[in-house]
Amino acid sequence: MRTIAIASFTFTTLLLCASAAQAAPWCAHYGGRGGGGTNCGFYSFQQCMATVSEIGGVCLPNQFEIQPQGERRRSYRRDYRY
Repeated sequence: MRTIAIASFTFTTLLLCASAAQAAPWCAHYGGRGGGGTNCGFYSFQQCMATVSEIGGVCLPNQFEIQPQGERRRSYRRDYRY
C-alpha cells in the first residue's frame, strides 16, 4: 500500500513538472568542416550572440519553441473588381 502511494506521488510530480517545460527561444548553429552542431539553450539573443562571436556561427529562432497564445492579427482581403 505504501509503495502505491509513493509511486502515485512520484508520477503526479513528474507529470506536473513536464507540462511546465518550455524550449529556449534561441539556437546557436555552429559551422565547421565536420558539419558543426546546434545548441538550443539560449534564452536571449545576446546570450547566443556572445557564444557564437567567439567560435563562429549564427543565431536563429528555435523552431520548436511554443509561441504564447495571444490575439491574432486580423488579415483583411480586399476584393478588387476590374
